[in-house]
Amino acid sequence: MRLDEMSVFHVAMPLLEPWKTSFGEMRSVDTVLVRLSCDGETGWGEAAPYAAPQFCPEWAGGCFQLLARHIRPLLVGHDVASAEDLQARLRPFKGNHFAKAAVDLAWWDLSTRLAGLPLWRAIGGETPEIAVGADIPVQPDRGRLLALVAAALEAGFPRVKLKFRPDSGVGMVEAVRAAFPDAVVHVDCNAGFTLDDLPLFQALDGLGLAMIEQPLASDDLVDHARLQAALQSPICLDESITSLDRARKAIDIDAGRVINIKHGRVGGLTNAVAIATHCRSRGIPFWIGGMLESAVGQGPSMALATLPGVGYAADIFPDGRLYPRELSAPEIRLTSPGRMTVPDGPGSGFRPVPDLLDEMVVERA
Repeated sequence: MRLDEMSVFHVAMPLLEPWKTSFGEMRSVDTVLVRLSCDGETGWGEAAPYAAPQFCPEWAGGCFQLLARHIRPLLVGHDVASAEDLQARLRPFKGNHFAKAAVDLAWWDLSTRLAGLPLWRAIGGETPEIAVGADIPVQPDRGRLLALVAAALEAGFPRVKLKFRPDSGVGMVEAVRAAFPDAVVHVDCNAGFTLDDLPLFQALDGLGLAMIEQPLASDDLVDHARLQAALQSPICLDESITSLDRARKAIDIDAGRVINIKHGRVGGLTNAVAIATHCRSRGIPFWIGGMLESAVGQGPSMALATLPGVGYAADIFPDGRLYPRELSAPEIRLTSPGRMTVPDGPGSGFRPVPDLLDEMVVERA
């Protein structure tokens, strides 16, 4: 597949309300979109490392520069025969998983559009219906938190994720568990703690959580293994899993017993599918996370959530949950409580709305 053109867009999407986690508070989501063209067809990819290197070492402005200045000249005018060929061309660049993911996702969207295949079928998905959960950022008070959990459960979401940071306190989770004793709940720590916080995690361990997501440093596996050995609750690794090799090592040393797969964090759909396949072969539960992307980025996440072995409701948000205006179309909607149906047309099924892209763009190449 000869790539005729590549365009790169750094976009800032204003949020309905601030999104508060252990690493900070965001009022907009900075994301990078890539458009690839071949034989009159186009494919789109998106990765959202955010405005500053707080979730990970990457940030949207840096991704934009790498894509525009270094990756684009390697691809435009060249034949990229397969996803593996594309990954080999990107391999000389160390790290920079989100930048690579934006290109990889665009390649998959373009190649499946040219082939007339739905993306979810092309990667081996089982069924177009997927389960999705509710995510709740850190709240200013307990009453507000309990109201949001109640609303999520009443809406039929099969599980609830609570963002959790050092000033949240165990009492917050205890209150949720007391109010909703049968709910499937887990906490997401976004790498905000250390092994010095073992007493806190031992207190959480008695609350029947589905998992404790990424409690320790984003680049750590060894201390996660020590913490996992001290707990009954499974640790879910998120930020620590940046490649198939990291996933293999994490499983080998029992650093966590669940893995969250995000295509942006691991360098694209190609690597995400490989990690899912490895988890399945090792009997490790996995599920699909997200980075608050537009539908262009959430479309491949929806496709990943159709894979065999997915054992937990995905982080995919319907329109209206995060943004006053959605950058991409068509709409992402719940088809029934806690369920979505993946688009069955060629490609991932989603594209940016041109006028909104022009309005939200920070820079383009």
